Amino acid sequence: MTSDTGIDLSVPPSGTGCIECDAAGGWWFHLRRCAQCGHIGCCDDSPAKHATAHYRATGHPVIRSFEPGEGWFWNYDTKELYQSGPELAPPVSHPAEQPTPGPAGRVPANWADTLR
Repeated sequence: MTSDTGIDLSVPPSGTGCIECDAAGGWWFHLRRCAQCGHIGCCDDSPAKHATAHYRATGHPVIRSFEPGEGWFWNYDTKELYQSGPELAPPVSHPAEQPTPGPAGRVPANWADTLR
């Protein structure tokens, strides 16, 4: 992956949680980071699927996991998974103390029943 693939190494993440879920008072299962603009969105297993919606709205093709201990990238355009990639601007994940699913206090008790 190179800079012409939609990756900007200098852009920090937009926050520690899904920006749209936070604005709406929602919750997420896992988080994804746009490698081009830093947008943090929720994964496709989350109720709102904001990371994919961000790709569809912007055309930014590459995301990276924003989960602690994960460094994989996904390219929506080519449907390719990369087990690793370039080092993005820190932080590379949400805080380890932030629960998954998250955020604390907004996850319904039956969250597992609501996934996919």
